[in-house]
Amino acid sequence: MTIPSDEHERTMAFAEIALGQIKALRQPASPRHFEIWYTYATGYNPLLNQTINETLSRNGTLGEADVDRIYETYISPSRFTDRIDCVGSKVMDEIEQVMAMIGTAAGTASSYTENLTNVSQKLGADADDPTVRTIVESLVQATAEMQQNNQTLEARLSASKQEIDQLQEHLDAVRTESLIDPLTTLANRKSFDDALLRAIAEARASNERLSLLLMDVDHFKKFNDTFGHLTGDQVLRLVALSIKQNVKGQDIAARYGGEEFAIVMPHTALSSAIIVADHIRRSVTAKELMKRSTGEHLGRVTISVGVAALRADDTPQALIERADACLYAAKRNGRNQVVGETQIVTPAKPKVA
Repeated sequence: MTIPSDEHERTMAFAEIALGQIKALRQPASPRHFEIWYTYATGYNPLLNQTINETLSRNGTLGEADVDRIYETYISPSRFTDRIDCVGSKVMDEIEQVMAMIGTAAGTASSYTENLTNVSQKLGADADDPTVRTIVESLVQATAEMQQNNQTLEARLSASKQEIDQLQEHLDAVRTESLIDPLTTLANRKSFDDALLRAIAEARASNERLSLLLMDVDHFKKFNDTFGHLTGDQVLRLVALSIKQNVKGQDIAARYGGEEFAIVMPHTALSSAIIVADHIRRSVTAKELMKRSTGEHLGRVTISVGVAALRADDTPQALIERADACLYAAKRNGRNQVVGETQIVTPAKPKVA
């Protein structure tokens, strides 16, 4: 089987990150260590990443006891799940094969029944031996019963296959829901963390540009305190709608937390990302907020946006911190504006609402 070039480059990028971490921490390049750091590089298990980050922050390294604990907690269960998925897939294949065999057998039995019936009719017309006719009639009856049993089994297997298909659909739906913020229907923080790590790896593998937008609703606490949380939720949905209207299919938009939003923009230079950010800002400002329960006009919502571009040595956290510094600068400069990292950004201060 030929592996697609982009898949090769993407997985090689993950492998390089994993080996780089092993080298930096001077750990054994054992399969267990590599598997942990490869999983870390993919970002598919954010709890593993969080545990590793907290352990490194606390101890400066991962000891063998830490490695064993992380492996048993996060890698082993996922392997078990993978085995279940694999077994489930094999069961489905077996059901398909059995159903095909039963279909063939049912066709053969039906043809055999017809042949026996024809023989019985000929014997009825040409032979007087009742014993022969009784034997043939018994064979016809037995074959008909076999055919009926095959049909019953085929129906049961078909029903089982439908149940398995429905369970798979439900499982896929649950997995999707676990990555979506229910209020805004954007990606949630977990999904964002995974997407950013993958996007960075892919950008490095293909030598492509990547930009990150972080945005925050101005005076959001005032909306909540003055008009209530339902109105606050309406503000968040309004901003999410403006984001959806201005992002491309390859971009990943997420609710970063609270009243903050983030957009990962693969294949996008900083200047283009700033233009998109300003389109979103203008779109939000153009919408007038109304309290649904009373019809009262509550004014307009504004957002502040910070934009940063991926650098060669960036970690996800470093890229986020630069975008966050730009966001803080937009807040300090009067809000309702976009600040890119090419502009002068003073050291970040405590966040302003």
